[in-house]
Amino acid sequence: MLQTFRASRVGNIAGCVVKEGRVTNDADLRLIREGTVVWTGRVGSLRRFKDDVSEVPEGQECGIVLDGYGDVKVGDVLEFFRTKQVEKTLE
Repeated sequence: MLQTFRASRVGNIAGCVVKEGRVTNDADLRLIREGTVVWTGRVGSLRRFKDDVSEVPEGQECGIVLDGYGDVKVGDVLEFFRTKQVEKTLE
């Protein structure tokens, strides 16, 4: 995370750069601070400049609001993941 911003209506905004992969607004995420998972939840808002977007590709900057969590700090790592349920098969 590069920088944090304060907005009166939404709370703290995490100013980030996507280092690897892509970020989507329907993904789950972990907030990692100093190697420890501090919070796990969902994206509240994902923006590029002033536009709401559904996806941000690798290498681009974006603003992320965490759904229900506002204690973000410069240097935190946001790790996005998707949980997929797989049917068990008999073999």
